[in-house]
Amino acid sequence: MKLILVRHAVAFERNAKRWPDDSQRPLTKRGAATFRKAAGGLVKLCPDVALCLTSPFRRAARTAELLAQAGWPKARLLPELEPGVDPQSVAHALAGLKTKGPIAIVGHEPALSELTAFLLGLLHPPFEYKKGGAAVLDFPGAIDKGQGRLQWLAPPKLLRRAR
Repeated sequence: MKLILVRHAVAFERNAKRWPDDSQRPLTKRGAATFRKAAGGLVKLCPDVALCLTSPFRRAARTAELLAQAGWPKARLLPELEPGVDPQSVAHALAGLKTKGPIAIVGHEPALSELTAFLLGLLHPPFEYKKGGAAVLDFPGAIDKGQGRLQWLAPPKLLRRAR
């Protein structure tokens, strides 16, 4: 099984006056435009995604929409991808999915790097995802703690070049 992890594109800075509910904070216009190019590269590198899941937060859901426009399947919401959910809960939700092809998830930091560490069997995250960056993990069997192998990690700049 292949798992593609994507951090949402550049969003506006937190601002409680503009977005009292941080889940509603959107991508910036430039963030969306820049990620549209990265999405083209990511879809070229991983064209066979069978299922795309996203955090329900607006910025992640919009990032997933841009990936769908580039060629991935339309994303389904997965509440476990919200910020603050523990990696074991996310892994359990992913392991319960019935799909034959690669799964992509769109989420947030530090949750993605914590999930990556959990799936690789590490005590601490080995890296932080840049906004709009991605990584691919491979699993010989089920998605579970310590069972993943890092295939590659790409910042958005590299994804833009890949298109």
